[in-house]
Amino acid sequence: MSDAHVLSELIRARAGSAPVRLGLVLGSGLGHLAHAVDGVAIPYADLPGFPHVGVSGHNPNLHVGTLEGVRVAVFGAREHYYESGNPRAMLLPLQVLRALGADRLILTNAAGSLRPDIPPGSVLLLSDHINYSGLNPLIGEQTDARFVPMTDAHDPALRAALQAAAAAQGVDLPEGVYAWYSGPSFETPAEIRMLKTLGADAVGMSTVPEVILARFLGLNVAAISTITNMAAGMSDEKISHAHTKAMAPLGAAKLERILREFLASLR
Repeated sequence: MSDAHVLSELIRARAGSAPVRLGLVLGSGLGHLAHAVDGVAIPYADLPGFPHVGVSGHNPNLHVGTLEGVRVAVFGAREHYYESGNPRAMLLPLQVLRALGADRLILTNAAGSLRPDIPPGSVLLLSDHINYSGLNPLIGEQTDARFVPMTDAHDPALRAALQAAAAAQGVDLPEGVYAWYSGPSFETPAEIRMLKTLGADAVGMSTVPEVILARFLGLNVAAISTITNMAAGMSDEKISHAHTKAMAPLGAAKLERILREFLASLR
């Protein structure tokens, strides 16, 4: 039996055997949403092989239960590439999600904006991404399953459902392209000018590895960024992790409304 199935049985013993319909990975500013799940919280430390999470402002627990009447598995934190240099860090958690029955994954993150019309406090639905880091979590996979097509990696049907949820809540939800930099240092103004030339609308240090892994596992994916700052060189803001944590709740409040409306539509 695989590690993922062993862990899924452990989770079912604590959270019940009903299948999970959807997974949700929470970024900065959304940790409180995990506590709204009517179910159990299992520390990552109790799940052998789950990632170590060392980023302040994140909640390293797996919450399994119902949210807006839908059975969900909510990951209160992710391991970023910059923490250990491992782009596959979230593989086992996503394998466990699949083993619990889910076929959909919603990813969230905090990001910097490259567009003046998408200021801090906004939310951005990802229509596509640029893996500018050049890293790929499927390097080392030995089967032909590693050749994952990435056209429509950000699932059109899920995006349409999230847009409908945003409209129902009166929240503006522009779409755009997210560029992944490895971090942990922030980008330079020259790098931001380059990314704008390449067609990026936002930049961040997560999400792309999980999109690739999720598609590898057959999960349909959508991702939303909360915009916490303008990217380097685009404003007089002093970019820092403390600034990110301080600004994240502004967009997170809008994102929570969208996510709750979306989940309610699945009932």
